[in-house]
Amino acid sequence: MKFGIIRERKNPPDKRVVLSPSLCQAVMQKHPEAQIIVEPSPIRVFSDEEYRNAGIEVAPKMEECDVLLGVKEVPINALIPNKKYFFFSHTIKKQPYNRDLLRAILEKNIELFDHEVITNTKGQRLVAFGRYAGIVGAYNGIRAYGLKFDLFELPKAEHLKDQQALITEINKIQLPNCKILLTGKGRVGNGAREMLDAMNLKRVTVAEYLNEDFDEAVYCQIDASEYNKRKDGVRGNKADFFANPEAYKSNFFRFAEVTDFYIAGHFYGDGAPFLYTRDDAKHPDFKIKVVADISCDIDGPVATTIQPSTIADPIYGYEPHEETVIDYKNNEAIAVMAVDNLPAELPRDASNGFGDAFAKYVIPSFFNDDEEGILERSQMTRNGKLTQAFSYLKDYVGK
Repeated sequence: MKFGIIRERKNPPDKRVVLSPSLCQAVMQKHPEAQIIVEPSPIRVFSDEEYRNAGIEVAPKMEECDVLLGVKEVPINALIPNKKYFFFSHTIKKQPYNRDLLRAILEKNIELFDHEVITNTKGQRLVAFGRYAGIVGAYNGIRAYGLKFDLFELPKAEHLKDQQALITEINKIQLPNCKILLTGKGRVGNGAREMLDAMNLKRVTVAEYLNEDFDEAVYCQIDASEYNKRKDGVRGNKADFFANPEAYKSNFFRFAEVTDFYIAGHFYGDGAPFLYTRDDAKHPDFKIKVVADISCDIDGPVATTIQPSTIADPIYGYEPHEETVIDYKNNEAIAVMAVDNLPAELPRDASNGFGDAFAKYVIPSFFNDDEEGILERSQMTRNGKLTQAFSYLKDYVGK
């Protein structure tokens, strides 16, 4: 079995990779029947020379490989027919901008395996960049807070080597007395919490956060059961919320009344209520002035996120009464950080973390007859057609 690590060709450039040089070595040691060829790349976070020094072949020979491994979408003109591909296709939610990509994959008889649906038997994702989105998102949010109020200036995350370098920088600054709210307790939320804990910020309970005043910066981490409540007044729980989101309404505004800085690291499912609306943001008791929206659902549950931002220009201002974008330093503006590819700012750490999981869960499936069903569940196309699990995309790709 010959694996190819493809060059990332999507713009803006992404430096991440599925397998680092050391992981390539580990895969070939554990699976002697595996071969790996790396396509040359001028932007990858691990240089061609690092792969060569690890004994990995670097050559433009992707046509010779059976399975091609990438991170972001592959441009249509770069797709090689009749191959197996792994990458984030961003098509499973019927994203309009990638309709033609999925059509081309079917036309070229490509077997597409999407990283986003690599799961275990319980449907839990096995490989993801979420933790690193949380880490960078929290850092970027802290940076935005400093810039919004002219308190401090942190360097951009993309200019720092790794998470430890980010931690070093945030420990050089002092946050004022403020309340920070973090939603989500999954990979993203817990990644963000790592950074708040690294600053030695005091973590407080929901009751303390809502009802008490402090003389230092504090944070509270909450999940869906704490910012939603059942419409019928019956006591709900997280499991019930995810099973029956339409039975709930938002209970978030009580947090918005006391929060200075909000980090959105939650998962938002179809049918769930918005955390806060544009009308909520107009309310005189709405206190939030800085939002780090790691989840970045546009015109979604975090109503101040009306467009994504970029690594180059990560912060914009949301004017709640006009519902428009303005200078984030304007007194009326809510500063919004909504970069939609945050892990790309920490490419070395993100690649190592993602690759560890990919090597642990996915690579063995090629050599054990997919005994856990990992390949079967993540395969979107086969023989020029959508697989049964993804047949709901038929109307999306058309005839």
